[in-house]
Amino acid sequence: MVHYKELGLVNTRELFQKAIQGGYAIPAFNFNNLEQLQAIISASVETESPVILQVSKGARQYANQTLLQYLAKGAVEVAKHMGRAVPIVLHLDHGDSFDLAKSCIETGFSSVMIDGSHLPYEENITLTKKVVDFSHAYDVSVEGELGVLAGVEDEVASLHSHYTKPEEVEDFVKHTGVDSLAISIGTSHGAFKFKVRPGETPPPLRFDILAEVEKRIPGFPIVLHGASSIPQDIVGEINKYGGSLENTAGVSEEQLRRAAKSAVCKINIDSDGRLAVTAAIRKVFHEKPDEFDPRKYLGPAREALKELYIHKIVNVLGSNGKA
Repeated sequence: MVHYKELGLVNTRELFQKAIQGGYAIPAFNFNNLEQLQAIISASVETESPVILQVSKGARQYANQTLLQYLAKGAVEVAKHMGRAVPIVLHLDHGDSFDLAKSCIETGFSSVMIDGSHLPYEENITLTKKVVDFSHAYDVSVEGELGVLAGVEDEVASLHSHYTKPEEVEDFVKHTGVDSLAISIGTSHGAFKFKVRPGETPPPLRFDILAEVEKRIPGFPIVLHGASSIPQDIVGEINKYGGSLENTAGVSEEQLRRAAKSAVCKINIDSDGRLAVTAAIRKVFHEKPDEFDPRKYLGPAREALKELYIHKIVNVLGSNGKA
């Protein structure tokens, strides 16, 4: 077993309490490869922001767990060499079983999410508590979930969303012992979060549900999944250079900033990063159709991703300067 402290990582408990008190949210950026990780670390160090490196079950299979372990350790060392040892968390996103969570903890993850939101309520409690009991023995923080987000992203898929029931949160937290709770208040997974016609705006987040959750579990760390904004300028770039993403929209950044000032202390952003990378690569291939050196199209993609994440950290999450 490799404990996360051996890799220089931290768990989320202290980071979340500071975020709640400071009125900001910590970015949770998903990554699958080296260039994405480089962009995340560079953006976090330059803005002096703590960061959560998120790895889904599919990303773990794609990147190889042994490589992930050393990439995480390398990220910590790179941050130090860049002059700022920002707090870095390695987090399992949407873990779907006890065995997966256990394996991640044994290979260096400092935080895990166990998603039993699709299960009947009592089964969700049983599964989550089992993961919590194991994780806490190794000082690993655990995120649970109540409510279901619509959309598709990696192996997570649901046709319909189900808002979190505020009357369940206090009981769930009490009987599972989770360290943070992901709730459903209108965010959605994937790039096609909301199908809208030109001129229409997506439905607003249910801040009334968030307020009731905060009332029932005051000061408890809340997480938002599916919080990409699907920037229309980036979508336009993709379509300009041969893509086909039409009539799609995400969560407004103004609403996310409002959420970040509440007990929401972790906001997950994945699709926006995928879009930025795709737009940059498509542009290179369009302008230089004879290009075949991966560094010449992955490099610009990395820089575009870094620029996007700096914007998210500074203008949306407010976590800059909080490392």
